[in-house]
Amino acid sequence: MQQINHFIGGQHTGASNRQGPVFNPALGEQTAQVSLASKAEVQQAVDAARAALPDWMETSPLNRARILFRFKMLLDERLDELARVISAEHGKVFEDARGEVIRGMEVVEFACGIPHLLKGEITEQVGRGVDAWSVNQPLGVVAGISPFNFPAMVPMWMWPVAIACGNTFVMKPSEKDPSAALLVADWLKEAGLPDGVMNVVNGDKEAVDELLVNPHVQAVSFVGSTPIAEYIYRTASEHGKRVQALGGAKNHLVVMPDADLDGAVNALMGAAYGSAGERCMAISVAVAVGDVADELVEKLAAKTRELKIGNGAEKGLDMGPLVSEAHLQKVTGYVDKGVAEGAQLVVDGRGLQVAGCENGYFIGGCLFDQVTADMTIYREEIFGPVLCVVRVPDYVSAVKLINAHEFGNGTSIYTRSGGVARQFVRDIQVGMVGVNVPIPVPMAFHAFGGWKRSLFGSNHVHGMEGVRFYTKRKAVTARWPEGDLGAEFVMPTLD
Repeated sequence: MQQINHFIGGQHTGASNRQGPVFNPALGEQTAQVSLASKAEVQQAVDAARAALPDWMETSPLNRARILFRFKMLLDERLDELARVISAEHGKVFEDARGEVIRGMEVVEFACGIPHLLKGEITEQVGRGVDAWSVNQPLGVVAGISPFNFPAMVPMWMWPVAIACGNTFVMKPSEKDPSAALLVADWLKEAGLPDGVMNVVNGDKEAVDELLVNPHVQAVSFVGSTPIAEYIYRTASEHGKRVQALGGAKNHLVVMPDADLDGAVNALMGAAYGSAGERCMAISVAVAVGDVADELVEKLAAKTRELKIGNGAEKGLDMGPLVSEAHLQKVTGYVDKGVAEGAQLVVDGRGLQVAGCENGYFIGGCLFDQVTADMTIYREEIFGPVLCVVRVPDYVSAVKLINAHEFGNGTSIYTRSGGVARQFVRDIQVGMVGVNVPIPVPMAFHAFGGWKRSLFGSNHVHGMEGVRFYTKRKAVTARWPEGDLGAEFVMPTLD
């Protein structure tokens, strides 16, 4: 069985005392065991990052960017290799895994522009003979903690910008699918990244807690569920760290009566069932406005029953398995709860068997109608292929419904009316909004992040928000006087 360890100081380490299983979720078989780092091993990674920091900070932004350019070339050449690794451990279909890598690559491309992005500001002659300027300098050792659902893309939201800004990095990927992060670390070394600038420690809560309290870690970036995001934010903040912690979601797609209904149905299918619903930007609630609901549900039901589901390693599928047996039980439990609370289960995907993958963690697409705001399946994040249809009488009710939810990650509206769409963008209390776009994930040069209990911390990820998060601003005021200016005992002013 494959043994997966850590990557510290440019080297793969030996096995840790504690181990965890890694599964192929399509087959339901353990394929590897992963080392779970102790506090001491996390400290080794932090020490390696600290040792590499002085030289890396002094490396010019241009030379940092050149390393990222070389890494990007390797990623281009080996994209399919990384996608296969993701599919084998996460379960998502190969094409979706490939798309994940491409979206992560966009952040690498953005970070390649760091010589321009790090530029400060200057004002000449703020006073007679006095100039003022600002510079952006790295924080030091920073850490990233990423979820299982995007084992390559989410880490790439973090480390490319961080190291481009001159920081060194400790990555803690999900222990459910750790291989992608280690493969990326190998390729970064091949691209010329100095040892210790990028470190990967695998582990569970013990490793996470050490990163949160370690005095040499200056900032923590996290993506995961809201309870854990809140814990990360509170704990790391209490220990003086800068934190960006992205939490859960319950993303709505509003279908207006004038919408292109077939376009909205296709959008909902991909957004609800792609990656088996294991996306923080998945659409899990369709808000049917007015008399559009009956036809919308009828069309959704027909397409949901036709989903092509199987081993993600195969080509041409719509959906693979869930990531683990425990998660399958959790999602199935939510479907059971929806039925018990009175929602109408139009399409029941429970108990799905896939030929040749009888032990895999499969559930088919599930579609609920007549869902109300007090139901568990509406209030809580399911993180599976479960789409809920909520019927509302008008636009105002749709906005009120969405704004009342505790999460505010992403939302979308389908309409032919520019006026309605514009008003929706203004009215809605959600961080990322789509207009006739089902999953409004911003490009790498814009920021990604939600509102309300979907984000803890003041900074979103990537884009210029990432540069601001991973740097500290220093303001300089300088004068080169000739002669003795004398002591000043009042608040200095410049003229």
